[in-house]
Amino acid sequence: MSEYETITLDATRAGIAILTLNRPDKHNAFNSQVIAELTDTLETLEEQNTLRMVILRGAGKSFSAGADLEWMKAAQNWTREENEQDAVALAEMLRKLAELPQMTLALVQGAAMGGGAGLVAACDIAVAVRSAKFKFSEVRLGLTPATISPFVISAIGPRWAKALFVTAEGFDADYAEKIGLVQYVVDDLEGLAGMEEHIAGLAMGAAPGAIRDAKNLVLDFTGEPFSAALSKETAKRIAARRVSDEGKEGLAAFLEKRKPDWAS
Repeated sequence: MSEYETITLDATRAGIAILTLNRPDKHNAFNSQVIAELTDTLETLEEQNTLRMVILRGAGKSFSAGADLEWMKAAQNWTREENEQDAVALAEMLRKLAELPQMTLALVQGAAMGGGAGLVAACDIAVAVRSAKFKFSEVRLGLTPATISPFVISAIGPRWAKALFVTAEGFDADYAEKIGLVQYVVDDLEGLAGMEEHIAGLAMGAAPGAIRDAKNLVLDFTGEPFSAALSKETAKRIAARRVSDEGKEGLAAFLEKRKPDWAS
């Protein structure tokens, strides 16, 4: 897809891509087209070696209100197999987001409901305006938040996930920070822009290959029991980093009291 109807991609700033959900009149709700366009974009971004950071945001008043009502209505008439294929598309899109090699940042304002909250959970870092609202409302519709659940559980843990999944209780940004769904809360859009600049600066100061490998440490080792095999694997990974071009340049820059060649 060379042109998108439901999202925009801005890569004019060196090293940073801004991916915007662009259905403000629908509060950036999901449908099959949104999922397909996001998937296509994420597959493109994954291959961009010069890209350091991906920022995800929503146009208008909301980040994302979750599933589009017309999409949900249409799903009632699909077969179980058709519903499964549709759900796989959403689950795979979220996986691609979670596994991007670049640092990912969600900037949240307004509503982040259901799948919208799933997007937040799939990003490495999330910043929310204090007035933002979150909810996993699926059980009120006789459904479950199945496709987003791995990412939400990873972000906030099984205890909080279970409580919020079964109650469908809405919560604000301060609560989201308390449970770990977002890491930072700001007062307004100006504060959101300020945190965007701060985190972008951190991204541009870090080695891109090291960011990728650091993310993989979390993906690969979460839930692994301590063992001699795990110790050996972690040792192999740091040894590989030490002898890498980035590792050598980073140490040389530190000793020579200068910026490494990847830092802006």
